[in-house]
Amino acid sequence: MRRRPLSFLAALVLVAAAQPLMAWAQAPGPDDPLWSLQWAPQQINAPQAWEQATGAGQVVAVVDSGVDLDHPDLVGKIAGGATFVGCPDRENGCGDGDVDSGERRDGDGHPHGTHVAGIVAAVADNGVGVAGVAPDARILAVKSLNGDGEGSFEEVAAGVRWAAANGADVINLSLGALPGAQALTLLGDEDPLVAAIDGAIDAGVVVVAAAGNEFASICAEPAFASGALCVSATDRYENRAPFSNFPIDPDMHVVSAPGGSALLSCQDDIVSTVPEDRGDICTEIEGTPGYDFYAGTSMAAPHVAAVAALLTGFGLGNVDVVATLERTARTPVSGERGGYTPLYGFGIVDAAAAVADATGAEPTEDPTAEPTEEPTAEPTEDPTEEPSPRPTRAPREPPRGPRGR
Repeated sequence: MRRRPLSFLAALVLVAAAQPLMAWAQAPGPDDPLWSLQWAPQQINAPQAWEQATGAGQVVAVVDSGVDLDHPDLVGKIAGGATFVGCPDRENGCGDGDVDSGERRDGDGHPHGTHVAGIVAAVADNGVGVAGVAPDARILAVKSLNGDGEGSFEEVAAGVRWAAANGADVINLSLGALPGAQALTLLGDEDPLVAAIDGAIDAGVVVVAAAGNEFASICAEPAFASGALCVSATDRYENRAPFSNFPIDPDMHVVSAPGGSALLSCQDDIVSTVPEDRGDICTEIEGTPGYDFYAGTSMAAPHVAAVAALLTGFGLGNVDVVATLERTARTPVSGERGGYTPLYGFGIVDAAAAVADATGAEPTEDPTAEPTEEPTAEPTEDPTEEPSPRPTRAPREPPRGPRGR
């Protein structure tokens, strides 16, 4: 059994003393049995958006650690895939994007990418598991991270290039380099990943990237790349998550979305798909084989990528998609939309408001989807904690480049 980080283990011991779970009044939703645990789609008003858009006809590339292509909540949702772990120089890779594919094997494939894919587009109303935020979108499974959740800039760049050339409307990058790597962009060095992202954006693809989990005051590489939409994380109380990197520059494209807290109970984090044999502590506690609860900006980014897919379905280009997401995002407490703050960027993404903006319709107001307790403007947890959805492992020197967030 993989081990959770120490901070998460300690949190499990303290579950009984933790504050009670947020009581969300559920908006009408699908019949998926874990829907009642999916507080995140409620926070971004996804069910209200589904009245007008479900992502049908849109393709989201999950450039990550591969996807379990046989998962019952993802079967039929895969539009294609490629693997670049160990073979970034091959135009079409050396595998089909499955979690266990690739030439360089480092133990079992990492479940991170499968979790991200489920957040985006798990089948809804199938009586199984969870529902994705864009439940009718399809997934390009692109494996660029190995079984340890690590990959080189070249491997990730190859995945981005392949996704842009093979029908992706949106590319999700729930990965990033260690703190300080954003200096590559600041110094103007043309590293292959930044070049690949620029190429995807020039091709009209929306690129969404996780801000990072270092509680730093800047989006990490590749979210720092010009043109990418950086995503910070919120907890279920709409505080900025205690681990999340956050924006300092109002000229950057930064929004927020649910990412969990990793400090309280499993149900305070994000439940989504994982290979059935690779669940972790929360799978055992909650009795959910094939599903697990993760926290991180890795989980926030695919919520935004999925909402972006709802918008590309109306024919919006990538610049208009980002502008719409920023313009309609809301800041907790104040309720302001599209206003920049250093805690939330331009605000928490609001799927219903974004879709209404794209169609010229009035947004569907549903007060039952709001939290019953007023959130605070500052995180209440200890910001020195460094949670992660990755399993604990011995340090490796030197790091190889981007890692799953």
